[in-house]
Amino acid sequence: MISGIDRGQYPLARSSAPRRVLDLETWTASGIPLLRDPREFVLELHQRHLPQPGTTVVAVLDALQRVTASASFAPWPHDADGWLHRNAILSHLRRVTPHDLRLTSPARTAVLLRCREGAADWTEQDGAWMWALRDAAILHGLRCGAYVSLTQSGWQILGDGRHGRNPHAGSWADGPVHTVTELPPRTALEAPRGQRAQHAERSPHARRPELPWSPARVTAIEPARRTGTR
Repeated sequence: MISGIDRGQYPLARSSAPRRVLDLETWTASGIPLLRDPREFVLELHQRHLPQPGTTVVAVLDALQRVTASASFAPWPHDADGWLHRNAILSHLRRVTPHDLRLTSPARTAVLLRCREGAADWTEQDGAWMWALRDAAILHGLRCGAYVSLTQSGWQILGDGRHGRNPHAGSWADGPVHTVTELPPRTALEAPRGQRAQHAERSPHARRPELPWSPARVTAIEPARRTGTR
């Protein structure tokens, strides 16, 4: 266990352990709460993160279904076990919002949007992410919410059939470019150009333990909207 997260088996290791996957029928029958306005929700998340194929976005909704926190990340493409996906979701939830484990019943909802290649229909990889979302939500004291797939044909909420053509998996190219994921230390920015490379080598951030995902973007919610997480 590392930083309170069970990392599970190494993703490239072969194991006879069962993979954590939910089929679409089980997911549909589990009573997932419906999004009040799915099109506006998908548009908001897309504008905040501009996900490309291979990017997963997790968002937290309050009781009025307003987005209070969200984060995007790119997991290793060969991961297929919901256990690993659960760890990635839980790690990012802990980064962007406090847990609700002290509440007697969940007051907020975790929702997942996954931008991927292929057809919009359910896949086994979607099933692994569904298992991961449900388990991560429980461990963070949240209600498990909708699962949205974003493909070239548009967006679709798996399990309730609602869908739309825009945005789609290629829409990120039409928006502003967000390429900075982590800013270097201020001292590095202020140093002369010839010294920045040396600073980078000495920086404690230069070498980090490899994670089974790469953070892509974390959004901050404007205080005026009264949806802040802190």
